[in-house]
Amino acid sequence: MHILLVEDERRLAAAVRRVLEEEGHVVDVVYDGEDGLYQALVEEYDAIILDVMLPGKDGFSVARELRAKGRTTPILMLTARDAIPDRVAGLDAGADDYLVKPFALSELLARLRALDRRARMSASEPHVLRVGDLELDLRAREARRQGRRIELTAKEFALLEALMRHPGQVLTRSQLLDMVWHYDAAIESNIVDTYIHYLRTKVDKDFEPKLIRTVRGAGYAIRGERV
Repeated sequence: MHILLVEDERRLAAAVRRVLEEEGHVVDVVYDGEDGLYQALVEEYDAIILDVMLPGKDGFSVARELRAKGRTTPILMLTARDAIPDRVAGLDAGADDYLVKPFALSELLARLRALDRRARMSASEPHVLRVGDLELDLRAREARRQGRRIELTAKEFALLEALMRHPGQVLTRSQLLDMVWHYDAAIESNIVDTYIHYLRTKVDKDFEPKLIRTVRGAGYAIRGERV
């Protein structure tokens, strides 16, 4: 893998780089957010390891800007803060996974392997999902309904993707927490209800028929079939 490491703690960066290179990866290292954003835009990478607390531009901002520009490179975010709001902020900014400092280098390698497997599976799938008149472009990170573009946050996009990959199937809150937030014990399940409300406002409010439905006592589903 060709990996970009954005980490301002130089001793940690050197240790991570050494381990990655011993595993056969090619690693580029930069030490602040501005350089990280620039490097990620001018070079193609298989994965980005991105620290949150960076000089110049923090990791949240870097991730958001990369996703806004259509870059889908998997991002593993490093954070010294284990608070739930910080982890949610990182995932909402567009990160695919997170790792709390201090961490074992073996876990870092395992998470990178998981990101690589996910990316390879995604590459073999259609990059546009369609359910009825709703389209989700996974590469451009865009949603459209009846030809109208719908602005979504990274987490709204991920939730809609989960529903559209299983049209007609009822997904429980626990399943959606696992699929979208990647953990189900550290966060209240009512966050799913909140984001479903956000999606309905954007995807269904001004359109017919309504696609997102609630199955009382079970969960949520999107109507129709993939086309």
